[in-house]
Amino acid sequence: MYASHGFLRSDIGDVDVVYHDGLFHLFHLVLPNHDFIAHAVSSDGMTWRRVKNALFVGEPGEWDDDMLWTMHVTPDPDKAGEWRMFYTGLARSEFGRVQRVGLARSRDLYQWERCNQGVYPLEIPAPHYESSIDEGRHWVSFRDPFFYHDRHSGDRLLLSAARVKDGPVIRRGCVGLARETAPDRFSFEAPLHRPGLYDDVEVPNLFRLHDRYYLMGSIREDTKIHYWYARSWDGPYENFFDNVLLPSGNYAGRICQTEDRLLLFNFFSKTENVYGREVVKKLLPPPKELDTDKAGRLKVRSYRGFDNLVTGREIVTASYQCKILYENKYATAVDRPDGLHLACTSGYEAYLLPGQHQDFRLSSQLMLEGSGKTGLVLRMNEEGDGYYLSLDLVNGIAQMRAWGANPTPEFEHAFRYEPLQEAHFRGSDQGPWQIEVVAHGMYIEFSIDGYVVLSLVDDSFHEGGIGFYVESAAVCLKDLVIETLRRPVSEDTAERVYTTTYLAPEDEADTR
Repeated sequence: MYASHGFLRSDIGDVDVVYHDGLFHLFHLVLPNHDFIAHAVSSDGMTWRRVKNALFVGEPGEWDDDMLWTMHVTPDPDKAGEWRMFYTGLARSEFGRVQRVGLARSRDLYQWERCNQGVYPLEIPAPHYESSIDEGRHWVSFRDPFFYHDRHSGDRLLLSAARVKDGPVIRRGCVGLARETAPDRFSFEAPLHRPGLYDDVEVPNLFRLHDRYYLMGSIREDTKIHYWYARSWDGPYENFFDNVLLPSGNYAGRICQTEDRLLLFNFFSKTENVYGREVVKKLLPPPKELDTDKAGRLKVRSYRGFDNLVTGREIVTASYQCKILYENKYATAVDRPDGLHLACTSGYEAYLLPGQHQDFRLSSQLMLEGSGKTGLVLRMNEEGDGYYLSLDLVNGIAQMRAWGANPTPEFEHAFRYEPLQEAHFRGSDQGPWQIEVVAHGMYIEFSIDGYVVLSLVDDSFHEGGIGFYVESAAVCLKDLVIETLRRPVSEDTAERVYTTTYLAPEDEADTR
């Protein structure tokens, strides 16, 4: 997990990731100030090292002297080996109410120079869009630029989060469109897509995958990443019945193309209690791989980078390897030719697999028998405190819960029962289902039949037993494997580390 390290509160904002010469380059906002765009690099897409900051707010009086918002970095289509960064800027003189898009250039992704002359910054014009603070919500939406160069048609497109001029005020959000007709010359056209539902379509992305064009955007109304599809880049864009790409908490997704796969990066919003009040902390989880199913629906798969973190592997095949936690007299664990059979005909039982686990990947084929309940238990102690992954395999519902004793109980508040995330998938009363759970530091991910269903960040439980539970049901497990993962490193840095107790060695010497 990658995060900012402010004294009181400092968060990662919107991100953009470029893969170049075997290295991932992460550009991200730093909240709440929005006063610079940070830059970090990584060889694996998970452990990041901060380098020279890319861009700071402009000098007083310049168009971007208040805040910097979302950016997008792409190769310069007219200058081989060079890069362009489109970014959003706000001015203090306008109290940040007008959003413009500027440009910075680089030859190496490390040194950036503003282009504050000529056509830049771009301003969104009428007649297609709200372009005055006298319209709509009394601020001009023109942010989150995304440059797309279509290799098939040659079209160069600049997308943005914008708003049309007509319709209900809270439903004017659209994906703005400008065409680059000559180097650094843009002509604004009608919106690429207007859902007609939302206040804004934030952080748009456009990409081609398996002969379809996909338009992706983040929606504030439900804090989820949505997508639409079309046969050509100019639409019209349609959506499936389930066009949510990731469940709530995952936001501001950006794509990153490597040599052989298309990755999705996004931040996760985690609620924390700080000095008695709730605050939202934003962190960068591991990426996911974008793919489509047979129907053309956009899906995400677990990142193959986890394969390089495996340090141990245990195959579970027999009932003697399982511990029946609560000793329910109706519970059984039986070895059968088709797999390990766990059943509890009345009440609830949890079956713990060998070992205590911090960071792991668990995979298994699962068959459900009967009409009762089942799921997984993760990082569980002897009292049954831990994460509960509830699975309704028939109706297609997965829910992650933190459930355990309250360390400071008072009357009826003796327990903690907190739903952390819920998502839906295509259920079935048949099976089998192929399931996989990744727990890596605070990051938890659940996949079913190869596609990620849950993706969240939580730090309620750090270590414990893992296994399955049944309630008036039975499961049959086959090819059950537990892999131990190398502990995560949040940030690869050569900087000195200070604590409240110890000074750095050279400072200790100075005090003698």
